[in-house]
Amino acid sequence: GAKWLKAKGILKNLDESEEINACTVKIKCDVNGEEQDWLYLFKNETHNHPTEIEPFGGAATCLGGAIRDPLSGRSYVYQAMRVTGAANPLAPVSETLPGKLPQRKLVTTAAAGYSSYGNQIGLATGQVNELYHPGYVAKRMEIGAVVAATPADHVRRETPEAGDVVVLLGGRTGRDGIGGATGSSKEHNLESLEHCGAEVQKGNPPEERKIQRLFRRGEATRLIKRCNDFGAGGVSVAIGELADGLRINLNKVPKKYEGLDGTELAISESQERMACAIAASDVDEFLRYAREENLEATVVAEVTDDARVRVMWNDSAIIDLSREFLASNGAPKQQAVHVGQAGAYERTWEGDTLAQRMNALVTDLNVCSNKGLSERFDSTIGAATVLMPFGGKNQLTPAQAMVAKLPVGGETTTCSGMAWGFNPYLTEADQFTGSYVAVVESVARLVAAGFKRQDMYLTFQEYFESLRGDAKRWGKPTAAVLGALMAQVDLGIGSIGGKDSMSGSFEQLDVPPTLVSFATAVGKVGRVTSPEFKGAGHRVALVAPRCYDAEGIAPAAEDALAAMDAVQELIGNGAALAVCTPGYGCMAESLFKMCVGNGLGVKLDDVDADALFAPAYGSFLVELADDAQLPAATDNLDVVVLGTTTEDYRFIAAGEELDMAALQEAWEGAIESVYPYRQEGEVVKQVTVDNRLPLTYNGTIARPRVIIPVFPGTNCEYDSARAFEQAGAVADTLVINNLTPSAVAESTKALVEAIKNSQIIMLPGGFSGGDEPDGSAKFITAFFRAPEVTEAVRDLLFNRDGLMLGICNGFQALVKLGLVPYGDIRPMDDECPTLTFNTIGRHQSRLVRTRVASNLSPWLSQCEPGDIHTVAISHGEGRFVCSPELQHQLEVTGRIATQYVDEAGQPSMDWDVNPNGSVMAIEGITSPDGRVLGKMGHVERRGDGLYKNVPGNKFMPLFESGVKYFTD
Repeated sequence: GAKWLKAKGILKNLDESEEINACTVKIKCDVNGEEQDWLYLFKNETHNHPTEIEPFGGAATCLGGAIRDPLSGRSYVYQAMRVTGAANPLAPVSETLPGKLPQRKLVTTAAAGYSSYGNQIGLATGQVNELYHPGYVAKRMEIGAVVAATPADHVRRETPEAGDVVVLLGGRTGRDGIGGATGSSKEHNLESLEHCGAEVQKGNPPEERKIQRLFRRGEATRLIKRCNDFGAGGVSVAIGELADGLRINLNKVPKKYEGLDGTELAISESQERMACAIAASDVDEFLRYAREENLEATVVAEVTDDARVRVMWNDSAIIDLSREFLASNGAPKQQAVHVGQAGAYERTWEGDTLAQRMNALVTDLNVCSNKGLSERFDSTIGAATVLMPFGGKNQLTPAQAMVAKLPVGGETTTCSGMAWGFNPYLTEADQFTGSYVAVVESVARLVAAGFKRQDMYLTFQEYFESLRGDAKRWGKPTAAVLGALMAQVDLGIGSIGGKDSMSGSFEQLDVPPTLVSFATAVGKVGRVTSPEFKGAGHRVALVAPRCYDAEGIAPAAEDALAAMDAVQELIGNGAALAVCTPGYGCMAESLFKMCVGNGLGVKLDDVDADALFAPAYGSFLVELADDAQLPAATDNLDVVVLGTTTEDYRFIAAGEELDMAALQEAWEGAIESVYPYRQEGEVVKQVTVDNRLPLTYNGTIARPRVIIPVFPGTNCEYDSARAFEQAGAVADTLVINNLTPSAVAESTKALVEAIKNSQIIMLPGGFSGGDEPDGSAKFITAFFRAPEVTEAVRDLLFNRDGLMLGICNGFQALVKLGLVPYGDIRPMDDECPTLTFNTIGRHQSRLVRTRVASNLSPWLSQCEPGDIHTVAISHGEGRFVCSPELQHQLEVTGRIATQYVDEAGQPSMDWDVNPNGSVMAIEGITSPDGRVLGKMGHVERRGDGLYKNVPGNKFMPLFESGVKYFTD
């Protein structure tokens, strides 16, 4: 399809080379008002087999593997989505099949694994969806998709020459992941769970984060001629593909432990490694950059002038193969294929009345709220998220696509979007139509989010039963890819990447035929549109293709294009306030979800109840601005006003009036026993201390200097430095190197000198030491308790009137050092407060409201007590706990800086208000004099155009206050 579209001149801007491991296109990116040449990369990855065997590790390395491919293209991966498939997780454990894990165990542990990796590496997950179908009991589906970008001049692509060397960068090699690639093509049986565990890779996100940092440095990436990530096949493939002639020395490969033989070293797929081909004259410079980022880097191979791959171990060649043989692709294969007759698709929701049918719909596992699942995944890190996963003041309406600004390091109006499409029940019945519609659905969702069809690209994920040489089994993927091909041709959008898995069988069970379409594009923040209704009294229109196929499911090509173009025009001229495209749950699902975000209702005029539950792929529901002009209906396009939005929270249609609050409760509660996220709590005291004058600085500094230490596991340093720079400070980051004892000593000395030359110390968020064992921030606290660092901090705070700030992981470090609430680094005892695991028992990511409680701190000098801000949170250990006596002291002395509050400004223990369960809803505290502030909310994750689908004041002038302290 892509080749045909390219030949027709339709598919443009591809960035093609021999090296690319991820889809790459050329784009223009606005950076600080200047248009620059950038590369945009995207990739989808599946880890079905590993996740079925070991859910945490398999799902974690699904994301790690997805990141690796565009990362090897020297790009920065900045947003991800997750689409998974499972059987019913509500099924009792007693129904678990022999040789299988319970579905509830699979879904929850896999979610924990994927989110753990993404949260640690610092990757915003913009959309999380789990699809439920009984066929996925055969083998779970685990898909991760990522987007990335980089300035075009950071990437050099050349053919390595004889005399060049290969540097192995990053993690060490172990026995994990041996046979993982071939394992992914196996059928599962009763013994798989016990015998395949070693095939699962062990992820190390902090290590991959270091590579991300290195590859953001143009001076480093411009030294790389060609790069490969360590995916399937390990050293033998990652290095073996770099050049025609190679001599690889396995004895130089860094190992996790001794005892590995040559085979294990050659094929282990352990993660977080890159193979970089570099000119010999550039090696020393490249290794120096790697050391600066706390990365191990070792020369393990050289490029030779004969076209053979020789792999040496203990001075013997254990592999010696010609490139001609390796490039032959083996023996040709043929397969007879029989495409069977398509089945009929009908998805109904039981009930005689509209109320009964709506209740059945909203409690369907593929329609009900998955907020409790999604909130496990950090959706805001990078300070680039344009659409939150859930929109409206209630944060309940699911977004149609994930959208984020490109990671330019400055200001930009350029953003990317990605959306998916797939209905397992439809594709099970009719593989051709199901796959065609999957493409239409992914494109329509991206159009609904404000992107232009003409700018889109596709990438597919196929997942089918084991084919076994059976012509009828082969017919299913054949029909599916033909349907997807037809959609590409009809819509003029090419699929330029993807991945397949043909091993979805267990004994006699098969997964449903699966082709998931991912559509992606680059556009402008100003066009981004979300689906939640924005206000009462607005018209709601249906913009739809006029003609569908005989089954009423797939829209005619010209009609689908007409509907998309009409919606693009409505968005472009500001007429569309909210846009949603119906999918699995038809118009009924879309209208319901458009209501819940802001608690608005809808009144439909003369809409038949059956029409609400009929497939409507490729159509759009649009909330219109008051003065909006609708496009005219044509032979290809239907345009009709269905009704209006209402202040009253009701769903009125077909002569019935439904209680939206009751439907919402059913919708939110359907799968809440698996993914809890709500718990009511008591109201707590609202603290206000406004009778204290903030401290002043004795002197003025034009631009105060901030030192931001970057520890292994830190992942918020870019956001924090940018926020300080925007506020007028000079922000310096210092990578703490712990590769060797001498490196630790050097870093200690460097930090002491940096503190002496700074006015502010900032400890950003992250997962210091991976947060294990026994809680977070241990490495940070150990480092700051070194006598010379402790004295430098005391000198800054006590003698030079400096400031200190800690956010999230940094707040945890301040508490464990004693800097808050006591104001000094001191020993910890049983009377000290702590930050511990959230009451809900898992990671929480969302937007919350915080209220300023005190004006004691210089960090809050630009705020007033009572000010409410909408702030991102993302943490698993954010619950502040202290004794009642200390709680009282903090309150009366003004050291409670901020509290979690509801829309009215009232603190409480309700999880929706106070997600971690902190005592007195405390979100931030200060030292006695206010110079040290610690808080959980990520106020550094801010910027123009962020979080467009959630209302609120998202700018807290905390950094401006800290800078003003020195400049007034």
